[in-house]
Amino acid sequence: MLRRQETDAREISQELGIREKEVYAHLAHVERSVAAAGGKFNVIPSQCLLCGFVFENRRRLTRPGRCPRCRRSKITNPSFRIDTKDHVAKADLGYVRGA
Repeated sequence: MLRRQETDAREISQELGIREKEVYAHLAHVERSVAAAGGKFNVIPSQCLLCGFVFENRRRLTRPGRCPRCRRSKITNPSFRIDTKDHVAKADLGYVRGA
């Protein structure tokens, strides 16, 4: 699922039939497993829908509660994607992903 497209925790929970909180625990394990296999676990950060602040340096995989800039809570969920060794190598050579 994560190899095909960017997916957020809510979509994963609906697809697998588990609670969203459980997804975050599993994603931490997936992140370690992907790194051990030589792939890359990409996190597309959350963003405030009101002021545009991007949570780039956040280490947690969960959605932030409030924006530090405007103090509002209209924030997108982070999305996740896995790039395997062959996709990473192709990207390094300038190939289009998925080709």
